Amino acid sequence: MGILAFSVRSHGLFPLSAEGFCRAQDDSEPDDEITAVYIVTLKQAPSVHRFAQELRRGNKNHGFHKQNGTSGRLSRLNNPRNVSISHPRSGYNISRVHDSILRRAFKGEKYLKLYSYHYLINGFSVFVTPQQAEKLSRRREVANVVSDFSVRTATTHTPQFLGLPQGAWIQEGGYETAGEGVVIGFIDTGIDPTHPSFADDASEHSYPVPSHFSGICEVTRDFPSGSCNRKLIGARHFAASAITRGIFNSSQDYASPFDGDGHGSHTASVAAGNHGIPVVVTGHHFGNASGMAPRSHIAVYKALYKSFGGFAADVVAAIDQAAQDGVDIISLSITPNRRPPGIATFFNPIDMALLSAAKAGIFVVQAAGNTGPSPKSMSSFSPWIFTVGAASHDRIYTNSIILGNSLTISGVGLAPGTDKMYTLISALHALNNNTTTTDDMYVGECQDSSNFNQDLVQGNLLICSYSIRFVLGLSTIKQAFETAKNLSAAGIVFYMDPFVIGFQLNPTPMKMPGIIIPSPDDSKILLQYYNSSLERDEVTKKIIKFGAVACILGGLKANFSNSAPKIMYYSARGPDPEDSFLDDADIMKPNLVAPGNSIWAAWSSLGTDSVEFQGESFAMMSGTSMAAPHIAGLAALIKQKFPSFSPSAIASALSTSATLYDKNGGPIMAQRAYAKPDENQSPATPFDMGSGFVNATASLDPGLVFDASYNDYMSFLCGINGSSPVVLNYTGQNCWAYNSTISGADLNLPSITIARLNQSRTVQRTLTNIAGNETYSVGWSAPFGVSMKVSPTHFSIASGEKQVLNVFFNATTSGTAASFGRIGLFGNQGHIVNIPLSVVARLSYNATTNS
Repeated sequence: MGILAFSVRSHGLFPLSAEGFCRAQDDSEPDDEITAVYIVTLKQAPSVHRFAQELRRGNKNHGFHKQNGTSGRLSRLNNPRNVSISHPRSGYNISRVHDSILRRAFKGEKYLKLYSYHYLINGFSVFVTPQQAEKLSRRREVANVVSDFSVRTATTHTPQFLGLPQGAWIQEGGYETAGEGVVIGFIDTGIDPTHPSFADDASEHSYPVPSHFSGICEVTRDFPSGSCNRKLIGARHFAASAITRGIFNSSQDYASPFDGDGHGSHTASVAAGNHGIPVVVTGHHFGNASGMAPRSHIAVYKALYKSFGGFAADVVAAIDQAAQDGVDIISLSITPNRRPPGIATFFNPIDMALLSAAKAGIFVVQAAGNTGPSPKSMSSFSPWIFTVGAASHDRIYTNSIILGNSLTISGVGLAPGTDKMYTLISALHALNNNTTTTDDMYVGECQDSSNFNQDLVQGNLLICSYSIRFVLGLSTIKQAFETAKNLSAAGIVFYMDPFVIGFQLNPTPMKMPGIIIPSPDDSKILLQYYNSSLERDEVTKKIIKFGAVACILGGLKANFSNSAPKIMYYSARGPDPEDSFLDDADIMKPNLVAPGNSIWAAWSSLGTDSVEFQGESFAMMSGTSMAAPHIAGLAALIKQKFPSFSPSAIASALSTSATLYDKNGGPIMAQRAYAKPDENQSPATPFDMGSGFVNATASLDPGLVFDASYNDYMSFLCGINGSSPVVLNYTGQNCWAYNSTISGADLNLPSITIARLNQSRTVQRTLTNIAGNETYSVGWSAPFGVSMKVSPTHFSIASGEKQVLNVFFNATTSGTAASFGRIGLFGNQGHIVNIPLSVVARLSYNATTNS
């Protein structure tokens, strides 16, 4: 698979949006009579907010049990374990209230309610006309009415690359217990329950369903009784918005949790697939697969579909249900199809539902998007969401072909090699008497064996063209190999059409010897050698001998590179856009990068997302969609070790422990272009990789953590100019209830971003020691054009104590681009805390400044 410079849906080549299979909505203005889906939020607080109030009241009256020797007081860092607060009667009553509002508003008019949301947000989605939506917005009970919008979808070796077997898994008691008791909720394309990665009999150890989870498994013809077990403990599907639009195709989308695409099974197994599952594709063995947290439990909330992608109304319903069921972590390998409109990107139904999820103690992971490498291409915006970019890992599959003139050309293809030199023959020179290129200009793509003369092809290497049609799914590698098989060819060599530029191919499975040459320049070398070796009749000019020969070495064996990790060119980049005008937010995105390129993981038995992997039980995929579940699984290990950690504490542990260096000890590099990405790269900045590349083992012993609460996020939202009515609409809370507001730079995050440093500013960060007593020294490197100072420069901190850092920035030059720096805290017990900095300095020359 590869990535092109335009957004297409494909495999064989990886789409520009590797989440990318949602159709964009029509942006034209709808006619007043056209019905549409609207998401309606009511003013009354949802269940999770009322439960939080009950917790506070209960805490005052009764206190909480002690954990690890701490006091019974409930602190932000020591939140109680996420519990399921499922009150069916309460949900039923709220649904009746919603129905009553609709009946009173429309008084006999036609409408269709799709969902009642009551846990994370109090509201509903409804299929009505624009006039009816306007009528609803004027109701005193209604806070907000938003039009629905579309969304899109953005491993055998990565556990070893991340050091899990000798590091993090050992700390958790080995792979047989890694992640046990933690529930990860996946909002994706569903799951194939028959896959061995999701069986519950992989170990003889007891494997109880966590008591805090209360989800159910839907039972349908596609998802029969018994599909769930002690591993896969919950499964539902959400498609009401798509169905009302008339675009749901039950024959390929499946009205059940079953995965008809493959993407959802892949992401679930990356995070929590069973350990030691053999990866066999096209009859070849590629090792054994394992998820990051192989003993974690899986709950599936299908809201994305092969034929159309998904819609926010369905995604919000899925998020609401996952939170109500009691998941500990939500993994979202999806992003919106367009940047949310309004005064800030944070104010959209999905992000606001996830804010309530964070309040409920749920750690939320989201793919950054596959719209890189341009600046401000980020598709995940909010500080309460942990945004993950994609990096390579050190395992690579290469293939090559040796020509008869001793030249070697590299390529790709998970294929066996040939045992000797074979004659090369171009498909265009092997046509039967009834076929011409005039009749079929694409005949060189080898899609129909009836076009060729078997006597010429048999026993030879067939040369076929790889064109844009493979990207668009009009031609396939699999069909070309079927042609070669029918003609008894010894193998296939694909050369790249010179009009297809600007992407790199991922390895493609092949049952017989074969290779794809992705470089147009190398393809020219192959064709020049081939044409120069032809012998033609001097009079007729007909070919009388095919003189070119070649040997394919094969690409089944993995190689390992020290120049890993590197940031992949498709991974979305910061800075984080604050609004549709592309103003920068004081929030660093992405938060982190993780392995996302060429990832082996489970594939649905009926998955159609990649035609090259149809019918296989595993597939190799690339994208930030693959990176996000790596972090979801590693977060489960942190949650297992520190069950009372808040979502922001988990985020801090992952961020501050990240590495900045590749396996060679040099800086992590970032690819900067689609075309020839390895020739267009430079050292990664925090806008490419956030805090760095995830360090699984170190994240389980971070030493110090930064913590932020729901109230902090509310103070941040209320600090956005003109946001008070929007905050009220989404949360039902008045900004006046918060005594002071803060900017993004003042949130207690494990990074500091200042998009507009006007002369000077002081920022504070508060750290909590979760390790033993330790003494830290503080060092820093200032961003260019900024002088800075951090105090204190040394401090000793006891276990459980807090320390405030004061960071002073002063602009010394003025610019428009961000510059980067870092703060490092170095403990005498070996803990290192890494804090990335991003600053855009703006000097006002008509004012006096100190430099």
